Amino acid sequence: MRKLGLAGLVGASLVLVIGLIFFIFGFFRPKVAGIYIDTNPSSTIYLNGEQVGKTPYDKLRDPGETVIRLIPESFQAPLVPYETKITLVPGVKTVVRRDFGESQETSAGEIVSFEKIERDQSSLVVISIPDSAELLIDGKDKTFTPHKTSDILPGEHTLELRADGYQSRPVNVKTHQGYKLTAVVQLALSTSTTQVQPTPTEKPKEEKPMVEILSTPVGFLRVRNQPSSVADEVGRIQPGERYVLLSEDEKTGWYKIGYEEGKEGWISNQYAKKIEASSVTPAVSPRVSPTPTPKVLLSPTRTPPSPSI
Repeated sequence: MRKLGLAGLVGASLVLVIGLIFFIFGFFRPKVAGIYIDTNPSSTIYLNGEQVGKTPYDKLRDPGETVIRLIPESFQAPLVPYETKITLVPGVKTVVRRDFGESQETSAGEIVSFEKIERDQSSLVVISIPDSAELLIDGKDKTFTPHKTSDILPGEHTLELRADGYQSRPVNVKTHQGYKLTAVVQLALSTSTTQVQPTPTEKPKEEKPMVEILSTPVGFLRVRNQPSSVADEVGRIQPGERYVLLSEDEKTGWYKIGYEEGKEGWISNQYAKKIEASSVTPAVSPRVSPTPTPKVLLSPTRTPPSPSI
Protein backbone atom coordinates (compact mmCIF):
# COMPACT_ATOMS: atom_id res chain seq x y z
CA MET A 1 0.00 0.00 0.00
CA ARG A 2 2.81 2.38 0.89
CA LYS A 3 4.50 1.69 -2.49
CA LEU A 4 1.23 2.34 -4.35
CA GLY A 5 0.73 5.60 -2.49
CA LEU A 6 4.27 6.70 -3.26
CA ALA A 7 3.87 5.81 -6.93
CA GLY A 8 0.63 7.80 -7.10
CA LEU A 9 2.28 10.81 -5.49
CA VAL A 10 5.18 10.66 -7.96
CA GLY A 11 2.77 10.37 -10.90
CA ALA A 12 0.69 13.33 -9.76
CA SER A 13 3.83 15.41 -9.26
CA LEU A 14 5.04 14.51 -12.75
CA VAL A 15 1.73 15.53 -14.33
CA LEU A 16 1.83 18.82 -12.41
CA VAL A 17 5.39 19.56 -13.57
CA ILE A 18 4.57 18.76 -17.21
CA GLY A 19 1.48 20.94 -17.06
CA LEU A 20 3.49 23.79 -15.56
CA ILE A 21 6.09 23.49 -18.33
CA PHE A 22 3.42 23.66 -21.04
CA PHE A 23 1.83 26.67 -19.33
CA ILE A 24 5.11 28.57 -19.10
CA PHE A 25 6.00 27.72 -22.70
CA GLY A 26 2.62 28.88 -23.97
CA PHE A 27 2.66 32.02 -21.84
CA PHE A 28 6.07 33.24 -22.89
CA ARG A 29 5.92 32.07 -26.52
CA PRO A 30 5.68 35.19 -28.73
CA LYS A 31 2.36 35.54 -30.50
CA VAL A 32 2.19 36.03 -34.24
CA ALA A 33 -0.07 38.18 -36.37
CA GLY A 34 -1.93 37.18 -39.50
CA ILE A 35 -2.11 39.13 -42.75
CA TYR A 36 -4.30 38.57 -45.80
CA ILE A 37 -3.99 40.70 -48.94
CA ASP A 38 -6.27 40.48 -51.97
CA THR A 39 -6.35 42.77 -55.00
CA ASN A 40 -8.04 43.19 -58.36
CA PRO A 41 -6.17 42.56 -60.58
CA SER A 42 -3.45 40.41 -59.01
CA SER A 43 -0.39 42.28 -57.74
CA THR A 44 3.16 41.73 -56.50
CA ILE A 45 3.52 42.28 -52.74
CA TYR A 46 6.37 44.01 -50.93
CA LEU A 47 6.40 44.01 -47.12
CA ASN A 48 8.95 46.39 -45.60
CA GLY A 49 10.75 46.48 -48.96
CA GLU A 50 10.94 42.69 -49.33
CA GLN A 51 9.13 40.92 -52.15
CA VAL A 52 7.05 38.16 -50.54
CA GLY A 53 4.79 36.93 -53.33
CA LYS A 54 1.62 37.75 -55.21
CA THR A 55 -2.02 38.16 -54.25
CA PRO A 56 -3.99 36.51 -52.83
CA TYR A 57 -1.59 36.30 -49.86
CA ASP A 58 -2.36 34.71 -46.48
CA LYS A 59 0.52 34.31 -44.01
CA LEU A 60 1.59 34.64 -40.36
CA ARG A 61 4.16 37.31 -39.56
CA ASP A 62 5.76 39.03 -36.61
CA PRO A 63 3.62 41.77 -35.04
CA GLY A 64 4.55 45.41 -35.52
CA GLU A 65 4.53 48.25 -38.00
CA THR A 66 4.59 47.05 -41.61
CA VAL A 67 4.82 48.99 -44.88
CA ILE A 68 2.82 47.35 -47.66
CA ARG A 69 3.47 48.13 -51.32
CA LEU A 70 1.37 46.53 -54.06
CA ILE A 71 2.40 46.62 -57.74
CA PRO A 72 -0.55 45.65 -59.98
CA GLU A 73 -0.10 43.35 -62.95
CA SER A 74 -1.57 45.22 -65.91
CA PHE A 75 -1.35 44.19 -69.55
CA GLN A 76 -3.70 46.91 -70.81
CA ALA A 77 -4.13 50.33 -69.21
CA PRO A 78 -1.40 51.23 -66.68
CA LEU A 79 -2.64 50.96 -63.08
CA VAL A 80 -1.26 52.94 -60.17
CA PRO A 81 0.51 51.03 -57.34
CA TYR A 82 -0.66 51.26 -53.75
CA GLU A 83 1.36 51.79 -50.59
CA THR A 84 0.20 52.02 -47.00
CA LYS A 85 1.48 51.49 -43.48
CA ILE A 86 -0.33 49.22 -41.03
CA THR A 87 0.33 47.72 -37.61
CA LEU A 88 0.08 43.94 -37.31
CA VAL A 89 -1.50 43.02 -33.98
CA PRO A 90 -0.69 39.76 -32.12
CA GLY A 91 -3.49 37.24 -32.39
CA VAL A 92 -5.36 39.24 -35.06
CA LYS A 93 -5.48 38.70 -38.82
CA THR A 94 -5.07 41.88 -40.86
CA VAL A 95 -6.56 41.91 -44.34
CA VAL A 96 -6.02 44.53 -47.04
CA ARG A 97 -8.25 44.64 -50.11
CA ARG A 98 -7.60 46.87 -53.13
CA ASP A 99 -9.27 47.49 -56.50
CA PHE A 100 -6.69 49.23 -58.69
CA GLY A 101 -7.46 52.13 -61.00
CA GLU A 102 -5.42 54.27 -63.36
CA SER A 103 -4.95 56.80 -60.54
CA GLN A 104 -5.31 56.94 -56.77
CA GLU A 105 -8.62 58.76 -57.22
CA THR A 106 -10.10 56.01 -59.42
CA SER A 107 -8.89 53.23 -57.11
CA ALA A 108 -10.97 51.80 -54.27
CA GLY A 109 -10.65 49.44 -51.34
CA GLU A 110 -11.31 48.88 -47.70
CA ILE A 111 -9.23 48.21 -44.60
CA VAL A 112 -10.80 46.96 -41.38
CA SER A 113 -9.29 46.23 -37.98
CA PHE A 114 -10.29 44.67 -34.69
CA GLU A 115 -9.07 46.14 -31.41
CA LYS A 116 -9.72 44.68 -27.96
CA ILE A 117 -11.79 46.94 -25.72
CA GLU A 118 -12.32 46.74 -21.98
CA ARG A 119 -16.10 46.86 -22.06
CA ASP A 120 -17.98 43.70 -22.92
CA GLN A 121 -19.61 45.40 -25.91
CA SER A 122 -19.41 45.67 -29.68
CA SER A 123 -18.13 48.90 -31.21
CA LEU A 124 -17.99 50.13 -34.81
CA VAL A 125 -15.95 52.96 -36.35
CA VAL A 126 -16.25 53.88 -40.05
CA ILE A 127 -13.84 56.27 -41.78
CA SER A 128 -14.10 57.15 -45.46
CA ILE A 129 -12.05 58.69 -48.24
CA PRO A 130 -13.47 61.20 -49.13
CA ASP A 131 -14.71 62.43 -45.78
CA SER A 132 -18.39 63.11 -44.97
CA ALA A 133 -19.69 60.23 -47.09
CA GLU A 134 -23.23 58.99 -46.57
CA LEU A 135 -23.24 55.74 -44.59
CA LEU A 136 -26.02 53.16 -44.48
CA ILE A 137 -25.77 50.42 -41.85
CA ASP A 138 -27.82 47.36 -42.75
CA GLY A 139 -29.66 49.46 -45.32
CA LYS A 140 -31.54 51.64 -42.85
CA ASP A 141 -29.43 53.51 -40.29
CA LYS A 142 -28.36 56.55 -42.30
CA THR A 143 -25.50 58.68 -41.01
CA PHE A 144 -22.27 60.30 -42.25
CA THR A 145 -18.59 59.54 -41.85
CA PRO A 146 -16.60 59.57 -39.71
CA HIS A 147 -19.02 57.56 -37.59
CA LYS A 148 -18.58 55.78 -34.25
CA THR A 149 -21.16 53.76 -32.37
CA SER A 150 -21.36 51.23 -29.56
CA ASP A 151 -25.05 50.66 -30.23
CA ILE A 152 -24.54 47.71 -32.53
CA LEU A 153 -25.13 44.01 -31.90
CA PRO A 154 -22.45 41.37 -32.47
CA GLY A 155 -22.86 39.67 -35.83
CA GLU A 156 -22.80 40.34 -39.57
CA HIS A 157 -23.61 43.80 -40.90
CA THR A 158 -23.61 45.51 -44.28
CA LEU A 159 -22.09 48.95 -44.71
CA GLU A 160 -22.78 51.00 -47.83
CA LEU A 161 -20.96 54.25 -48.47
CA ARG A 162 -21.98 56.90 -51.00
CA ALA A 163 -20.67 60.32 -52.00
CA ASP A 164 -21.48 62.69 -54.85
CA GLY A 165 -19.15 62.07 -57.77
CA TYR A 166 -17.98 58.71 -56.40
CA GLN A 167 -18.98 55.10 -56.94
CA SER A 168 -20.89 53.63 -54.01
CA ARG A 169 -19.20 50.74 -52.21
CA PRO A 170 -20.76 47.98 -50.07
CA VAL A 171 -18.65 46.38 -47.33
CA ASN A 172 -19.64 43.32 -45.29
CA VAL A 173 -18.31 43.21 -41.73
CA LYS A 174 -18.83 41.06 -38.65
CA THR A 175 -18.67 42.68 -35.22
CA HIS A 176 -17.62 40.74 -32.13
CA GLN A 177 -18.38 41.24 -28.47
CA GLY A 178 -15.46 42.83 -26.65
CA TYR A 179 -13.88 44.25 -29.82
CA LYS A 180 -13.93 47.55 -31.67
CA LEU A 181 -14.12 47.17 -35.44
CA THR A 182 -12.64 50.04 -37.47
CA ALA A 183 -13.42 50.19 -41.20
CA VAL A 184 -11.48 52.52 -43.49
CA VAL A 185 -13.11 52.67 -46.92
CA GLN A 186 -11.84 54.47 -50.01
CA LEU A 187 -14.35 55.28 -52.74
CA ALA A 188 -13.40 55.51 -56.41
CA LEU A 189 -14.28 58.55 -58.48
CA SER A 190 -17.22 57.94 -60.78
CA THR A 191 -16.17 57.35 -64.38
CA SER A 192 -18.50 60.14 -65.51
CA THR A 193 -16.51 62.66 -63.44
CA THR A 194 -13.14 61.49 -64.73
CA GLN A 195 -13.92 61.77 -68.44
CA VAL A 196 -11.97 64.42 -70.34
CA GLN A 197 -12.87 66.39 -73.43
CA PRO A 198 -11.72 64.72 -76.65
CA THR A 199 -8.72 66.26 -78.37
CA PRO A 200 -7.62 66.07 -82.00
CA THR A 201 -5.88 62.82 -82.82
CA GLU A 202 -2.14 63.23 -82.93
CA LYS A 203 0.40 61.08 -84.68
CA PRO A 204 1.27 58.19 -82.36
CA LYS A 205 4.57 58.65 -80.64
CA GLU A 206 7.26 56.06 -81.04
CA GLU A 207 7.20 53.66 -78.11
CA LYS A 208 10.43 53.42 -76.16
CA PRO A 209 11.87 50.37 -74.40
CA MET A 210 11.36 50.11 -70.65
CA VAL A 211 13.35 48.82 -67.70
CA GLU A 212 11.81 47.00 -64.75
CA ILE A 213 13.50 47.29 -61.36
CA LEU A 214 14.37 43.93 -59.79
CA SER A 215 14.67 42.98 -56.12
CA THR A 216 17.74 44.31 -54.29
CA PRO A 217 19.34 43.30 -50.99
CA VAL A 218 18.44 46.68 -49.44
CA GLY A 219 14.88 46.91 -50.76
CA PHE A 220 15.52 49.83 -53.15
CA LEU A 221 17.82 50.83 -56.01
CA ARG A 222 20.03 53.91 -56.01
CA VAL A 223 19.93 56.34 -58.93
CA ARG A 224 23.31 57.97 -59.63
CA ASN A 225 24.44 60.93 -61.71
CA GLN A 226 26.98 58.82 -63.63
CA PRO A 227 27.08 55.14 -64.73
CA SER A 228 29.27 54.08 -61.81
CA SER A 229 28.72 52.65 -58.34
CA VAL A 230 30.97 55.36 -56.88
CA ALA A 231 29.06 58.24 -58.50
CA ASP A 232 26.86 60.53 -56.42
CA GLU A 233 23.41 59.25 -55.45
CA VAL A 234 20.60 61.47 -56.77
CA GLY A 235 17.53 59.37 -55.94
CA ARG A 236 16.06 56.01 -54.99
CA ILE A 237 13.49 53.83 -56.74
CA GLN A 238 11.61 50.70 -55.69
CA PRO A 239 11.61 47.11 -57.03
CA GLY A 240 8.72 46.37 -59.38
CA GLU A 241 8.60 49.88 -60.84
CA ARG A 242 9.09 50.49 -64.57
CA TYR A 243 10.76 53.43 -66.27
CA VAL A 244 11.46 54.54 -69.84
CA LEU A 245 14.98 53.58 -70.95
CA LEU A 246 16.75 56.67 -72.31
CA SER A 247 20.13 55.18 -73.15
CA GLU A 248 22.62 52.47 -72.23
CA ASP A 249 26.28 52.94 -71.35
CA GLU A 250 28.45 50.85 -73.68
CA LYS A 251 31.26 50.33 -71.17
CA THR A 252 29.36 49.47 -67.97
CA GLY A 253 25.98 48.42 -69.35
CA TRP A 254 24.23 50.78 -66.92
CA TYR A 255 20.81 52.17 -67.89
CA LYS A 256 19.89 55.85 -68.06
CA ILE A 257 16.27 56.51 -67.03
CA GLY A 258 13.94 59.39 -66.30
CA TYR A 259 12.95 58.59 -62.72
CA GLU A 260 11.03 61.76 -61.87
CA GLU A 261 9.55 64.57 -63.93
CA GLY A 262 12.46 66.50 -65.40
CA LYS A 263 15.08 64.30 -63.69
CA GLU A 264 17.38 61.69 -65.19
CA GLY A 265 19.90 59.31 -63.72
CA TRP A 266 21.80 56.03 -64.08
CA ILE A 267 20.98 52.65 -62.52
CA SER A 268 22.92 49.40 -62.40
CA ASN A 269 21.86 46.81 -64.99
CA GLN A 270 22.47 44.15 -62.31
CA TYR A 271 19.17 45.06 -60.66
CA ALA A 272 17.14 46.08 -63.72
CA LYS A 273 15.64 44.18 -66.64
CA LYS A 274 15.19 45.67 -70.10
CA ILE A 275 11.73 45.25 -71.65
CA GLU A 276 11.34 45.93 -75.34
CA ALA A 277 8.57 48.31 -76.44
CA SER A 278 6.76 45.59 -78.40
CA SER A 279 6.23 43.50 -75.25
CA VAL A 280 4.86 46.09 -72.83
CA THR A 281 2.76 49.20 -72.69
CA PRO A 282 4.97 52.10 -71.56
CA ALA A 283 3.97 53.03 -68.04
CA VAL A 284 6.15 54.56 -65.39
CA SER A 285 5.08 53.39 -61.95
CA PRO A 286 4.04 56.58 -60.14
CA ARG A 287 5.43 57.30 -56.72
CA VAL A 288 2.84 56.74 -53.99
CA SER A 289 2.97 58.51 -50.65
CA PRO A 290 2.14 56.26 -47.67
CA THR A 291 -1.31 56.94 -46.28
CA PRO A 292 -1.52 56.60 -42.47
CA THR A 293 -4.21 54.10 -41.50
CA PRO A 294 -5.26 52.45 -38.26
CA LYS A 295 -4.72 48.77 -37.50
CA VAL A 296 -6.68 46.80 -40.04
CA LEU A 297 -8.60 43.53 -40.44
CA LEU A 298 -10.85 42.08 -43.09
CA SER A 299 -11.73 38.61 -44.27
CA PRO A 300 -11.21 37.06 -47.70
CA THR A 301 -15.01 36.89 -48.10
CA ARG A 302 -15.48 40.56 -47.14
CA THR A 303 -16.83 39.34 -43.76
CA PRO A 304 -14.09 39.71 -41.12
CA PRO A 305 -13.34 36.45 -39.29
CA SER A 306 -13.03 36.04 -35.56
CA PRO A 307 -10.46 38.49 -34.16
CA SER A 308 -8.27 35.65 -32.89
CA ILE A 309 -5.98 33.79 -35.27
